[in-house]
Amino acid sequence: MSKTAILEIDGKKYEFPIVEGTENELAIDIKSLRGDTNGITTLDPGYKNTGSCESAITFLNGEEGILRYRGYAIEELAEKADFLEVAYLLIFGELPTKTQLEKFHNDIKAQSHVDEDVKKIIDGFPKSAHPMGVLSSLTSALVAFNPSSVNVDSEEEMYNAIVRILAKFPVLTAWAYRKRVGLPLDYGDDNLGYVENFLKMMFKKPSGEYNSNKVVVESLDKLLILHADHEQNCSTSTVRIVGSSHAGLFVSISAGIAALWGPLHGGANQAVIEMLEAIKEDGGDSKKFMAKAKDKDDPFRLMGFGHRVYKNFDPRAKIIKRSADNVLDALGIDDPVLDIAKGLEREALEDSYFVDRKLYPNVDFYSGIIYRALGIPVEMFTPMFALGRLPGWIAQWREMRLRKEPIGRPRQVYIGESLRSFKDISKR
Repeated sequence: MSKTAILEIDGKKYEFPIVEGTENELAIDIKSLRGDTNGITTLDPGYKNTGSCESAITFLNGEEGILRYRGYAIEELAEKADFLEVAYLLIFGELPTKTQLEKFHNDIKAQSHVDEDVKKIIDGFPKSAHPMGVLSSLTSALVAFNPSSVNVDSEEEMYNAIVRILAKFPVLTAWAYRKRVGLPLDYGDDNLGYVENFLKMMFKKPSGEYNSNKVVVESLDKLLILHADHEQNCSTSTVRIVGSSHAGLFVSISAGIAALWGPLHGGANQAVIEMLEAIKEDGGDSKKFMAKAKDKDDPFRLMGFGHRVYKNFDPRAKIIKRSADNVLDALGIDDPVLDIAKGLEREALEDSYFVDRKLYPNVDFYSGIIYRALGIPVEMFTPMFALGRLPGWIAQWREMRLRKEPIGRPRQVYIGESLRSFKDISKR
């Protein structure tokens, strides 16, 4: 027997079905609420209790610390798969065969050329422009170079659009960085893997050879996997709602980049480094700032600890902590800011105040450490996040279009003035 929920308003009862997901999640289906009740809607600021869609892509249980892509545990994917395998899984629903993966990678390499006119657009930005603004603009500009709309009912057209954005996005991300630091734009090397090629496009100096570091490549590969999707967060929901108007893939991704830019979303790892820098400027006493964090009357807030969704621990943090340790060991970096980070981590994992409250270092804490160790400036942290999140955005856009979801159109509760008469300007 199917489950239902009863809503009673002014003595009248309304019955709504309860939808059950494959992981036993329950949701009250209220799509008929406004029609059944003659205009009544729900009010849920921030959509904290509202499911905007049904999705088969990512399962997240914050209370249990579980994250799965298409049913695969994030721990297993990070250990056994590479980023392109995970991208294929998220987008198309299954892990690729060896033949499928090779074709996927070759097709991406074949589409990696970015029109030379895009360089003219980059030239129009000052060096001071934030890379996220540059990246969002360049992604949107791709539409001008690929003007035909994608027929979502054609698997071939959908596949080609997906390959194009996966091919060109790392180029645009690397170019946004090189513009910022004054390096000539680089196309990389088709003989390299996806992540290794991206690092070459980022860091190759015009007068020297680029030598990759296996530990760095593997760590960044894992970090991108951990960021690849995270259910219906702000940027992902933005991609879906923009795409619901039948806006194209590139424009929808550009909107997601803009949403990710906000400091409450993609800027968290940047905030970690800025906090560590502030502690360093104050003398570098990590114990002092841990005490400040425990003082309710102190405005200081510890960045990169705890998580709004994960109430127990962030499963991604456990994985990336090992990579952070490996990168620091492999590069042998002597950086007082990273030493402070290690001190904060040690204090939080041993102090009962943080342990009891489950305020563990999260993925943003460790990703910030890795990016700094690689010499990536803080303003590039969020573009790196966007590169990792790209497959999830694509998968969510594709799912939304294939499911033929209706255009997003939230309701509101109006709290402004009621009807009033216009006053002539002489009487105002």
